[in-house]
Amino acid sequence: MTPDVIERFVAEATSGTVAAPEHVAAIRALVTRALSLAQYESNLGDLQSAVTALEELLEGSRLFQPFRGTPKATVFGSARTKPDSELYVLASDLSAELATRGWLTITGAGPGIMEASSKGAGREKTIGVNIELPFEHGTNAYVDVEHRHIATSYFFTRKVIMTRSSQAFVAFPGGVGTMDELFEILTLLHTGKTDPVPVILVDRPGGTFWSAWRDFMADEVLGGAYLSPGDDVTYYLCDNVNDAVHEITNFYRNYLGCVTGQGEAVIDVRFSPSDEEFARLSNQFASLNFTTGTGSRGTTVRFDFNGRSYATLRRVINEINSWDQSRS
Repeated sequence: MTPDVIERFVAEATSGTVAAPEHVAAIRALVTRALSLAQYESNLGDLQSAVTALEELLEGSRLFQPFRGTPKATVFGSARTKPDSELYVLASDLSAELATRGWLTITGAGPGIMEASSKGAGREKTIGVNIELPFEHGTNAYVDVEHRHIATSYFFTRKVIMTRSSQAFVAFPGGVGTMDELFEILTLLHTGKTDPVPVILVDRPGGTFWSAWRDFMADEVLGGAYLSPGDDVTYYLCDNVNDAVHEITNFYRNYLGCVTGQGEAVIDVRFSPSDEEFARLSNQFASLNFTTGTGSRGTTVRFDFNGRSYATLRRVINEINSWDQSRS
């Protein structure tokens, strides 16, 4: 199929739609790439996997489209947690509290912590992203299967769907699946592949699951120089709903979002710093050359940033969130 034919096909397919030029260009690139597969011999299984993955990612995008403007917290945790456990109650109470503050909860839609979080949030405030497994665990009763649910074939598409739209991540104790999900988020943060977000690790009062994990990270990972000193600012440990909610909401107290690239970062903030607050920021991070300005969302804070230290970016955000909002 020639480029002219592809152009006409895309033009006809998008005619009368609300697709922006950028969307049309993406559709054109997708069609062109798909048709190019006919030019060489491809493994049928690989092609079928690609089709399935694309379908799942697009279906996930459609699922979340009505909720783009609503803050969302993704909750990870064990499918084996029992309803009578402290962790189940904690997960349910946390999602319930977030729901009262206008947040949606994203879960894996299964039993255990996933069920507890969906139960607490309620069917109108939870989105389930399930996984099809040989030992099918089904979808818990607190997920609206018709309007707020998707089941994927692949773990990687499931994780993309669960993480792309989330503004906070909460992990309860769990097994290899929970560890996989948590380390995926930490990897994305440290490599700049996702926007800064709070990551909260919740245990029961007196529990040692996350404290032992933190000790391992400190002694073996940070201690072995596999991460840089101070990188543990990425996650926060707590054992109650109030602290978890505070960590999530305080992250967005002043911080609105940021863009990084070309050797700098630009952070959008709700309210500007006083002279004293700006001086404190500049002194604390003397090598970053801060300036303030105005952007489409209001005040911006611009500074030198090579993208290599998420911990530094996170500390800047923490300092910005300490500014006095009474002047705004």
